[in-house]
Amino acid sequence: MELPAALRQAVDAALAGVPLVDLSAAAQRLSNRYRGEIRDGALHISDDLAARAYLATRLPATFAAISAVFDAIAEMRPDFMPHSLLDIGAGPGTAMWAAAGVWPIVDAQMIERSNAIRSWGETLAAAAPPQTIAWTNADLAGGLSGCDRRDLVVIAYVLNELAPAAADQLLDQAWEKSGDMLVIVEPGTPAGWQRILNARARLLEVGGHVIAPCPHAAACPLSELDWCHFSRKVARTRIHRLVKDAEVPWEDEKFIYLAVSREKGRSIQGRVIAPPKAASGRVALKLCRSDGQAGERLFTRREGEAYKTARRLGWGDALPAEADQP
Repeated sequence: MELPAALRQAVDAALAGVPLVDLSAAAQRLSNRYRGEIRDGALHISDDLAARAYLATRLPATFAAISAVFDAIAEMRPDFMPHSLLDIGAGPGTAMWAAAGVWPIVDAQMIERSNAIRSWGETLAAAAPPQTIAWTNADLAGGLSGCDRRDLVVIAYVLNELAPAAADQLLDQAWEKSGDMLVIVEPGTPAGWQRILNARARLLEVGGHVIAPCPHAAACPLSELDWCHFSRKVARTRIHRLVKDAEVPWEDEKFIYLAVSREKGRSIQGRVIAPPKAASGRVALKLCRSDGQAGERLFTRREGEAYKTARRLGWGDALPAEADQP
């Protein structure tokens, strides 16, 4: 997965002339804060250098993860065609760029507390597909007053920065602002998964319908040692590799997500929740199934079309309702 050409060029322009040693040091500090899930009252992105470091190292990864989530939603709800977006904790506008690649978004409201990253988001947005984009400075712990209801509401890589009580309050208000779909994306860690499980329970209780990734509304069948998450391969640009002092031209972004709607999505037999294991004439898929259970299912060449379908699936893909027939 690569950034759209217009966004990549705008990011390259934003990074031009910044000393590599400064960018690398800022990227490391930023990574330490995110990985440590530090909540000390300070913003993770508090100055211009930290914002540019984010553009160089985190924007490509978060864009890839959010794009994968939107693709999954489009598959489960082909009738969902949002025109308006509310992005809570918008950063540099990542979700807006990703949504514009999938749906006809014409009106986006972006909420971001960090002046540094919001400023760069406004700059990058000048290269975005034509739409009305409004940016708001707000402390998410203080609520979402002044926000209109939107077709699509996104909270991406935000809940990990909030205390549990503040996260619950934000979820409740985000659901109220959602005309149809609320999407939450978190790092693919056990802690991120637990936050998603909390959000899932909370939104099911108020009548939401899980669109993805879960193929059911029962309790999650996985244990803490086998948490649910997905992965998306991210292409590293030259500056990305230099900042991280990396030689490999790609990296894997691990993430977990939840898409909840006021409408039901299509039914599937299950979702692939681990990398497939393929051999000659067979493929084993670890599935979270529509019956609320999880486990491995072996498909062999003798099963004809079901085997052909299974062989095409990757980690995170949905198993069609008609495919899982012995």
